[in-house]
Amino acid sequence: MTHPLVEQLRFARSELLRGLAGLTDAEARRRFLPMNCISWNIGHLAWQEQRYWLTIAQGLTPRPELNAEFAYGRPATTPPLDAILQTWREVTAATAPWLDAVTTARLTEAFVVPGWGITTTYGSLLLRVIDHYWYHIGESMAIRQMLGHTNLPDFVGDIESEAPYRPEARE
Repeated sequence: MTHPLVEQLRFARSELLRGLAGLTDAEARRRFLPMNCISWNIGHLAWQEQRYWLTIAQGLTPRPELNAEFAYGRPATTPPLDAILQTWREVTAATAPWLDAVTTARLTEAFVVPGWGITTTYGSLLLRVIDHYWYHIGESMAIRQMLGHTNLPDFVGDIESEAPYRPEARE
């Protein structure tokens, strides 16, 4: 059974996509300083998922260009929406086997994060990613409002059906 926190991550991902409906490439690439554009945010989320679930957890980095273009603190870019969404989909698909198999025991194991020098757990990293999605979803909705979009999705969506609360998975 999929861990409940993984279900919440997948719900946040689906809400990101729901919030992109009707967005054009030009709109996704528009910057309102000091914010990054929506398409950069998508690449940034792909970078974080690759870093945590593929590079740190498994020693894999299938899209090394994400480290150069979308890591925290990297200069702003305005990537094409279709291309960055394809990259995001590839990365999130590649994370599925690890996330599907993760257990509460694995999520609570402490380790030192390479390059950060801090001790954390995969559970804390999972919470960080979920919260990061919600941060950028809100930012994207603000950008869309600044673009003049109306009738935007209400957040949070149908969590009761798609990712309701349930106790942690039994192991």
